[in-house]
Amino acid sequence: MQHAMKRPDSVMSPTILIADDDKTICTVLATAAKRRGWEPMVAHNGETLMDWVRQGLGDVVITDVRMPVSEPFKNGLDLLPLIHHLRPDMPIIVVSAQNTLLTAVRANEVGAYEFMPKPFDLNVLLEHVEKSLEKMGKAPETSLRELQEEKDAGHFIGTSPAMQDIYRTLARLVNNDLTVTVIGESGTGKELVARALHQLGKRKKAPFVAINMAAIPRELVESELFGYEKGAFTGAQARKSGKFEQAEGGTLFLDEIGDMPMDAQTKLLRVLQQGEYITIGGTRLIKTNVRIVCATHRDLIQLVKAGHFREDLYYRLNVVPLRIPPLRERREDIGPLAQYFLRKASEKGLSPKTLDVEAIAAMQAYDWPGNVRELENMMYRLSALYSENIISRESFLSESNAGKKDDSPVAQGATLEKNVEAHLRQYFAAHTGDDLPPPGLYDRILPLVEKPLIEMTLQTTGGNQLKAAFVLGINRNTLRKKITELGIKIADNE
Repeated sequence: MQHAMKRPDSVMSPTILIADDDKTICTVLATAAKRRGWEPMVAHNGETLMDWVRQGLGDVVITDVRMPVSEPFKNGLDLLPLIHHLRPDMPIIVVSAQNTLLTAVRANEVGAYEFMPKPFDLNVLLEHVEKSLEKMGKAPETSLRELQEEKDAGHFIGTSPAMQDIYRTLARLVNNDLTVTVIGESGTGKELVARALHQLGKRKKAPFVAINMAAIPRELVESELFGYEKGAFTGAQARKSGKFEQAEGGTLFLDEIGDMPMDAQTKLLRVLQQGEYITIGGTRLIKTNVRIVCATHRDLIQLVKAGHFREDLYYRLNVVPLRIPPLRERREDIGPLAQYFLRKASEKGLSPKTLDVEAIAAMQAYDWPGNVRELENMMYRLSALYSENIISRESFLSESNAGKKDDSPVAQGATLEKNVEAHLRQYFAAHTGDDLPPPGLYDRILPLVEKPLIEMTLQTTGGNQLKAAFVLGINRNTLRKKITELGIKIADNE
């Protein structure tokens, strides 16, 4: 029997009774419940669920319709009247793959607090649980740090079949140490997947360390990964820890693994085979305990055939390949993603905005070569440069390649310059007399324009900072400073 755990402040955590014969769904719900500060109890049949209800356990029930139940009951819905009889105030959320109107009506008739068809949006389901707990006065206090961690650790937006496959795969991987290779185009969210594997898993209290192979000079990759001893080479005036040491006990994310030099590949293979490494200039074997998650936009098999990637390392890393679909393969998620980024822009001080139906349709018709990253930048740009509360189809087309007739770099640059000036004039025209824009306008607007400009320039130059500085017309040291200040990650042109 499982009992609810006590929080450190001695206030009992709300207990969520989860009943479903699908173990993957149970894992997802239980993990998400724990991150909210709730205590999950998982049952795979109706008999166990009813035992807990009779004992007075639980504050909220999440139950499937189709799962093993004892006579005279036929399915999970048949249990609801008895649960209500025993615990009249207990909210019950019903989930079901039987996405029919009759199922929804039946769930309502037998007293379900909420009915959600599978595949369901996890965040929406958790919001329903939160609201039911608030009504009962049992919602636990959650620190701002915990809430931010939850957002960073897997705020995946989307209910498309492609994303549901990702959710199911992640649920199976979070609590083991299998090496995962995340494959996807630029901007699809490969690092977000890696962070979710870490922060939703058993290593979440240990460090998550990321390193981008494409952003580091090839001659420095080994020292960055494994560290070096004092005097190991000219300029090594003190010992420096490497990423493996910094990630000890946690997760090391090797982004753009296809760009790793061959010498570093050999040393990485030894770590994977034997769990140990030697620092540059060192003599002592160092044991390591980290989970490796790597990512690439390149075809590693083709790199192996071309002699640029070790075949034995490929098979060591490719234990579980996980492909992240580009945005054009999950167009139904574009609308919810766009609205989410508009809310984020509003949280950063920009005026709240929404999208009209035609704008969403135009976005769904666009192929988004930059994927989710491009969509995010677009929503920030529209929030910053347009004064209208509702973003129209015309506004989107004027800012996207979908609405450009002349795609030449010169024409695009001239159009962008005119649009920026026009939108700023429109913004200030909306504020007259005493109705001045809110303070801090420069610090709010400039990063929204400056960061995507530098990111796109670096993508165009394949991460070459010298070329990017030339294109931008600024000093290379100034560019380096901006990259650090704005938190820009450098990757190859993809």
